[in-house]
Amino acid sequence: MTLPEFHLSPAWTTGLSLAWSAYIAVLSVWIVMQKRAPVSTMSWILSLALLPYLGFFVYYFLGPQRLAKQRLKRLRSRVMAQAPADMALLREAAEDAPPALHQLATLGLAACGLPVSSARSVQLLSGGAATFDAIFETIRGAQDHVHLEYYIFEPDRIGTALRDLLIERARAGVQVRLLIDALGAKRVGRRFLAPLREAGAQVVFFHDTRIGRRLRPVTNYRTHRKIVVCDGVVGFTGGVNITDEEDRRARPDAYHDVHLRIEGSAVRWLQTTFLEDWVYATVEPLHGIGSLMARLMPPVEAGPVAVQIVTSGPDTPLEAIHRMHVEAIHAATERAWLTTPYFVPSEPALMALTNAALRGVDVRVLVPRRSDSLVVSAAARSYYDELLAAGVKVWEYKARMLHSKTLVVDDHCAMIGTANFDNRSFLLNFEVMAVVYGPALAGPLVAQFETDLQSASPVRTHRHRSFWLRLGEAVARLFSPLL
Repeated sequence: MTLPEFHLSPAWTTGLSLAWSAYIAVLSVWIVMQKRAPVSTMSWILSLALLPYLGFFVYYFLGPQRLAKQRLKRLRSRVMAQAPADMALLREAAEDAPPALHQLATLGLAACGLPVSSARSVQLLSGGAATFDAIFETIRGAQDHVHLEYYIFEPDRIGTALRDLLIERARAGVQVRLLIDALGAKRVGRRFLAPLREAGAQVVFFHDTRIGRRLRPVTNYRTHRKIVVCDGVVGFTGGVNITDEEDRRARPDAYHDVHLRIEGSAVRWLQTTFLEDWVYATVEPLHGIGSLMARLMPPVEAGPVAVQIVTSGPDTPLEAIHRMHVEAIHAATERAWLTTPYFVPSEPALMALTNAALRGVDVRVLVPRRSDSLVVSAAARSYYDELLAAGVKVWEYKARMLHSKTLVVDDHCAMIGTANFDNRSFLLNFEVMAVVYGPALAGPLVAQFETDLQSASPVRTHRHRSFWLRLGEAVARLFSPLL
């Protein structure tokens, strides 16, 4: 039995062709008017051209959006007014600093509005176990308030332990505010949070993803920040989320990660970042800022370590963290050692790395051998040949999933934060990073990098890969602007 042949009439063929052309034209105008990078714009247009009409919905829910996020200018001006001792100390230290560091700090201030401050101490925490122990100890000692902001917060062993500790502190009269991302903490439900709220803590979700909660659900643009502030004096940030996947005491295959503990006046800017996100997520004004300042921003003696908190997100086109990475690599004279779990560099970032290597700087990139995203891993490997040809040394960490996000430049600049080395972190997510000027963090990060290399394998210049593997990497690279 033969099936009847199916033919479209010329009228139908013409109609469908015109409809598809109209779809491409309207979609292209919509995407072009966003004024994004040409490569990203073309990637979206070509990808969605294969999804007639469905592409409208894909771009509406997943495409780039312009977000308006109010900055608390009054709060920032009050914090700035509290820092004359910091400024005096930093002016003295700046006299001996390389000019490139002055320019880097100026760039950070211009791009995100946060100045260089000081800290009495900075401590590198290696691994989730050390990080959780330090955070729990600090929370136990809090007397006035505990502020937490996290992307991933799981209701597992470590998440439950943290919740119970926060309940204890809230019952003791400590003000607890917890801001968690609605997508990253999607497993956290009302039953889990009920005891915490009953104890008097405030819990808010960032960017609810459900239809109906807002006219246009925000699927992208997550708060990828990890911030803890206790009493306005001690703060934490880095790559460690609240999940057993970060703790080797719970899982032998836990992620390898690092975090930073900061004590001193630089914590005010972590506090400011949290408060701005809190007000944005709650859609409520921050009343009584004058009376709150004494509690949330207590007087803190200036310290010897220069620290600049840098923030970025889709509420500003200045890409502060992206710019800081690129500028720091350009300023390198001896070393630029980068650790990142997701390596999908922008053209400026790739150029900065290869330029530094070509002019004789020791450039090293450490990435995981096995990432939790096959597409991102394939895209990352598509850049290896260019890096190796320029003299960049690439290692793949093979012990576990590498989740650290650090950059150390020479002996006087170290960065640690929440941003991966990819477009999603540079452009789409709300991120935070601590830049520490001087050897206080650069030395420990160099030592950590060298330790991590003992569990890594160098990528050779002549890699033997099948045609299909090379094709897969090349195709994955086409989606780099969207990853």
